[in-house]
Amino acid sequence: MSVPHQNYIDGTWRDAASGQTFEVSNPAAPSETIGHFPDSGPTDVDETVEAAAQAQSDWARRPAPQRGKMLREAGDLLSDRKSEIAEAMTREMGKPVFETKGDVQEAIDTAYYTASETRRLFGHTVPSELPDKMNMSIRRPVGVCAIITAWNFPVAVPSWKILPALAAGNTVVFKPSEEAPRSGLLFIQTLLDAGIPDGVINVVHGAGETGSTLVEHPQVDAVGFTGSYDVGTSIAETCGRLNKRVSLEMGGKNPMIVMEDADLDLALDGAIWGAYGTTGQRCTATSRLICHESVHDRFVEMIEAEAETLVLGDGTNDNTDVGPLINEDAREKVRRYVKIGQKEGANLAMGGSPVSIEGNDGYFFEPTLFTDVTPDMRIAQEEIFGPVLSVFSVNSYEEAVDVANDTRFGLSSAIYTDTVQLGFRAMRDLDAGITYVNGPTIGAEAHMPFGGVKDTGNGHRDGGWAAFEFFTEHKTVYVDYSGQLQKAQMDSVEE
Repeated sequence: MSVPHQNYIDGTWRDAASGQTFEVSNPAAPSETIGHFPDSGPTDVDETVEAAAQAQSDWARRPAPQRGKMLREAGDLLSDRKSEIAEAMTREMGKPVFETKGDVQEAIDTAYYTASETRRLFGHTVPSELPDKMNMSIRRPVGVCAIITAWNFPVAVPSWKILPALAAGNTVVFKPSEEAPRSGLLFIQTLLDAGIPDGVINVVHGAGETGSTLVEHPQVDAVGFTGSYDVGTSIAETCGRLNKRVSLEMGGKNPMIVMEDADLDLALDGAIWGAYGTTGQRCTATSRLICHESVHDRFVEMIEAEAETLVLGDGTNDNTDVGPLINEDAREKVRRYVKIGQKEGANLAMGGSPVSIEGNDGYFFEPTLFTDVTPDMRIAQEEIFGPVLSVFSVNSYEEAVDVANDTRFGLSSAIYTDTVQLGFRAMRDLDAGITYVNGPTIGAEAHMPFGGVKDTGNGHRDGGWAAFEFFTEHKTVYVDYSGQLQKAQMDSVEE
């Protein structure tokens, strides 16, 4: 599927007003150029937001099930184009095709789910305290929504935000990550082909300055963001100052607990997939492994043996397990944290170095494992966003939970145990927005809320019914059919 590498504004493809562009290359083979994209400025942002604002009222008045019909059609188109989009995504951001197909499937599932929810945008009908009067609430769209997302899930994560926003009657200005803009365009093209009207969905490309201009625009009513903590915090400060609604999904330092009664073979599969899938470049990646001391040594040996079998390489190759990091800056960051861990006294048990792949000059890095890690170390506290797993040894469930919760982030968590009581206690005790029992920290389902606590987010959620809480507002309606002015009784609260 061919898409112009341009901004999309009010039904037309356009270059940046400045004529400036930026280049995107394949992280597995950086000499291969994916394309050049508009480096947008304030004029471009103004045009995209104005288009969305002009289209919003007509889109909101369209019956919600009609909006849902278009989203279902988009799901069908994504299904038809799944392999094509996945292969293009792998070339742009690196993870193997079997993973990018999962990324597209998330968007397919979200399209079908949000389409069905357009028949369930429920309010409430409640009794009145007065006779011949009806009280109810209805759901209304927020308005113009700016959606700013990261590169590591360039189709799934935009779908989590854009599709419920559209289903609820909002219009959207989407700024895809400058690291993976073409994947975002392929997703948007399915919406256009499904019949989404001009102006309802708009795309503006660019880096941080473009995003800042979009967030600050006076006609933007709400901002949905997935990305780094520092950028998200800056967006929150801006939205707080300007009284804008904002949803943030920022980071994770996700723990996986392995108790003494765990199925170690099952836990091994979870640890390898959680830590090294997507080359560790997931906000939900398993970055901390907390092992009961009775199984610690054996489990570390199992991880080392299994990790040695992982094949690094170009994600378009069928035998590749682990692709490249997104760019050289990311690889240098991982290398820097390896040195920090060693300096802090952790034991580098495996990996720790960049890798050269014959025939590829990409940004590859060995799956890396640290043992003898303590909670005060930087590698135990800071998000590395690479294939680095830090292992802790504990002597009880209580200590495991203390170590797991000893972080500023609170996105995902996991425990492996065959004791049902511990599983339920972990659901209660782990400070995270997501807890898996006998599963790794990664993965999401379209009909379930996704997000975290503490410095991971600000209380809102992507996914499921919770997404509609962010993209709609409650309006209270009173209908008095008594034919006379009614006043509340003096002993009731009167505003």
